[in-house]
Amino acid sequence: MHLVAIGGSDAGISAALRARELDPSVEVTVVVADAYPNFSICGIPYYFSREVQPWQSLAHRTHADLEATGMQLRLNTFATGIDVAGQSLTVRAENGVEEQISYDELVVGTGALPSFAGIAGLGTLGPDDGVHVIHSMGDTFALDRHLEDRDPKTAIIVGAGYVGLEMAEALTVRGLQVTQIQRGPEVLSTLDPELGALVHRELTDHHVEVLAGTTIVEVEKHAEGLVVHGHQHGEQISRTADLVLVVVGVRPNTDLLERAGATLGAGGAVVVDEAMRTGLPHVWSAGDGVVTHHRLMGVTYLPLGTTAHKQGRVAGENALGGNVRFAGSVGTQVVKVFDLVASRTGLRDHEALAHGFSPETVAAVADDHKRYYPGAQPISIRITGDTGDGRLLGAQLVGRLGTETAKRVDTYATALYAGLSMEQVSELDLSYTPPLGSPWDAVQVATQQWTRTLQAGVHA
Repeated sequence: MHLVAIGGSDAGISAALRARELDPSVEVTVVVADAYPNFSICGIPYYFSREVQPWQSLAHRTHADLEATGMQLRLNTFATGIDVAGQSLTVRAENGVEEQISYDELVVGTGALPSFAGIAGLGTLGPDDGVHVIHSMGDTFALDRHLEDRDPKTAIIVGAGYVGLEMAEALTVRGLQVTQIQRGPEVLSTLDPELGALVHRELTDHHVEVLAGTTIVEVEKHAEGLVVHGHQHGEQISRTADLVLVVVGVRPNTDLLERAGATLGAGGAVVVDEAMRTGLPHVWSAGDGVVTHHRLMGVTYLPLGTTAHKQGRVAGENALGGNVRFAGSVGTQVVKVFDLVASRTGLRDHEALAHGFSPETVAAVADDHKRYYPGAQPISIRITGDTGDGRLLGAQLVGRLGTETAKRVDTYATALYAGLSMEQVSELDLSYTPPLGSPWDAVQVATQQWTRTLQAGVHA
């Protein structure tokens, strides 16, 4: 049997590893568009902050590690077409020569591409002009050369999501004056604005200029530098910098599968079922190019590295005749911004409303450990539940680095997976010692606050 996986990132490599793990006799070929299989794209900001050095450290596994599992890597090889009926993949090598690779089963993990959000100028300006994206190791090397060779003093980051915030920190650490521009009313739009404001303050405390509520419409190259044009609260604005980094999200890379006859769904991503079947015979797909099965929202598009790893593993097993299912995401995410950690899982109010729930969101603040033990810090929490059955629907947390905010959001994520109610979360037997927690953990202080708030409303 010959399994071919397209894509050298999370989904493709996970599928290949799972197949080799289950059946070492299976021939596995992985087609990788560049020379950097299994690199951590999520780790790139920490390379720029110089916390991770050298760049080779970003590899989850080395080339040799991967080949030692028995898979064959076809690097710098671009997949150009799928003959579904003939079970053949057309690829183009670095020298331009095309060939066909026959397969018994095919897993497509082509991922996503950077989005430009309709900003004029981004189609013509690139790294040589000082306009960058961060989506691949090639992008990383281009930006690294710019920083080393041109020594820019100022940078504009368009976008204040996870990568944008991480890069704001990295470039600030490198000595650049950073301006961060966000279209939404606050940075980190995956959080409610009340918590996004805490992240905003952390950025300004570290001398990052933040322009929220600002839409960029064009980037131009002038003699004095790169100029971004946009509007903020109805007023035209322009900013000039030596470097522009655009991180406004991604779009699914579906061209290969779409031309092969696959169906597109939520977010323009390829439709797959929980087994990662595309509907095309012997063709599976996983990762940022496909829809996500969300345990609360149903089918959506939510590209996350953790999801891609799980989906790839499912695809690799089922391609060998297995019968496993992707258990679904609850959208758990976390980011470090200087000395602050922001995280979320599940649904916010407006998302819950849109999917038929009756949500109520309640704010709470709880210390990360007993106040009498030195160093206690508050964690700000916004917790969402269903007023009908008391079910936990989501949580958002912001706390200082060291408050275990990331692990506490994982407690909520576990409760969401299990479908627990607020009262059941309050009953969980969580660990306690004064230097690390409280008899009622911060997680439970928030669920109890939600219950009290609802009860007060009922009795009012």
